[in-house]
Amino acid sequence: MRLNDWISAGVLAAAAMFIAGCSTTQGVLDSQSLKNIPDHNYIIGPGDNVNIFVWRNEEVSQSVPVRPDGKITTPLVEDLQASGRTPTELARKIEEVLGTYIKDPIVTVIVTGFNGPYDQQIRILGEASSPKALPYKEKMTLLDLLIEVGGLTEYAAGNQTTLVRRINGEEMKYRVRLADLVEDGDISANVHLLPGDIIIIPESWF
Repeated sequence: MRLNDWISAGVLAAAAMFIAGCSTTQGVLDSQSLKNIPDHNYIIGPGDNVNIFVWRNEEVSQSVPVRPDGKITTPLVEDLQASGRTPTELARKIEEVLGTYIKDPIVTVIVTGFNGPYDQQIRILGEASSPKALPYKEKMTLLDLLIEVGGLTEYAAGNQTTLVRRINGEEMKYRVRLADLVEDGDISANVHLLPGDIIIIPESWF
C-alpha cells in the first residue's frame, strides 16, 4: 500500500473511531425518512463574497470577501462578523453600524461564492472517487452528492456507508445503501441530506 493510501486509511479510521465514540447508532435511512424537509436559509461562511449595496450611498457600497476569521471590512464598517449570519441579518447589522454616520441607511447584501460555514457543509469521506466538503443545497440528496464526487471507487462497501447527523445537539449514526442506489438504481435508497451531514464510505474487505 502506498504512503498516501496509508494516510487516507488512517484518517478514515480515526474519523470512524471518533464518531463511534460520540454517536448513537440508529437504523437504515431511506427516501421516506425525511418527508418534510426543513426550510433552509443560507448562512454566510468564510470564503464567501458579499456584495453590499447601500441605497444612495455608492461610496460605501462594495463587494468584499469574508475572511478566514469570518469577518468583513468595508468603508465605515471594520471587522464585522459576517460568518454565521444570513444575508438579511448581515444587512441589518451593517445598517446598525452605518447609522452612526448615515441617516437611515438602507442596505442590501447579495452573496456569491457560496461556501457556507464548515458546520453547514456536507462532507463525504472514504471510498468516494473524490472525497470533499460541499456547500449544502436545498433538497440535496445522496444521489446529488455522488454525482458531485464522481461516484464510488471499485473498493467501496456502499451498503455499509454511515451517515452521521446532528439532531438536537446529539450525533446520530445511520446506515445508507449507496450500492443499491448506484448499482441497482434503487431510488428508495436516495436519502435527503441536511446541513452538516457527514457520509463515511468504508472499504470492502473482499
